[in-house]
Amino acid sequence: MGLSSLTLASGLLVTLPVFLQAPWVRLAPFSAAVFTAPLLALALLLSRHRDPRLARAGELLVGFCGSWLGGCLFWGWFRLHPLWHLPIEAFALPLALTGLRGRWKLACSFYLGSLLGTSATDAAMAATGVMASWPQVLSASPPEASLLLQSLARQVLSPLPLTLVISFAAALIQACRWLWRRGEAGRICSAALATTLAVDGLFLLAALGAPVLTGLI
Repeated sequence: MGLSSLTLASGLLVTLPVFLQAPWVRLAPFSAAVFTAPLLALALLLSRHRDPRLARAGELLVGFCGSWLGGCLFWGWFRLHPLWHLPIEAFALPLALTGLRGRWKLACSFYLGSLLGTSATDAAMAATGVMASWPQVLSASPPEASLLLQSLARQVLSPLPLTLVISFAAALIQACRWLWRRGEAGRICSAALATTLAVDGLFLLAALGAPVLTGLI
């Protein structure tokens, strides 16, 4: 798998939690979390393949497993406690930081890019006042949750919150550009971070027009 294919795969893997993990965890959190085991086994098997392209794909998938498990743990059991979101998602941070210069640098780069995107999203939600309503949205009935999401999305579009969101987005774009120039690992991290930014934009649009598509309802 060449560098361009790896960066594309990184972006696609970031979108999987939105379209696959969110509804799965909502319906069956335990099975979604346990799925990490066969997924990691497949990743490790691929990482040992003689074909370098498959081996690199396996390394990337190892990083995705970390993001997948962190997401399952939070959304399955701690979803009403937003302050726990980042600490739980960051459970593998020490391993990722120490592995950047080693055998698993692609895995670590993907995980760190995803985590950085999560951090920025949470920070933006806190700064705009959205995070305070998180538990209320997630514990409401589907009709009520839809109305709450639409109200929060309109709140984000008011002048001050919108300015904050644009500032966060601009900072992330600059970070992506800087990372892109830092070689293979940097491009993997940049692709994951950029896709997170795009997904956040789509989430805001969905919250305005079709809240059910956000995966939270």
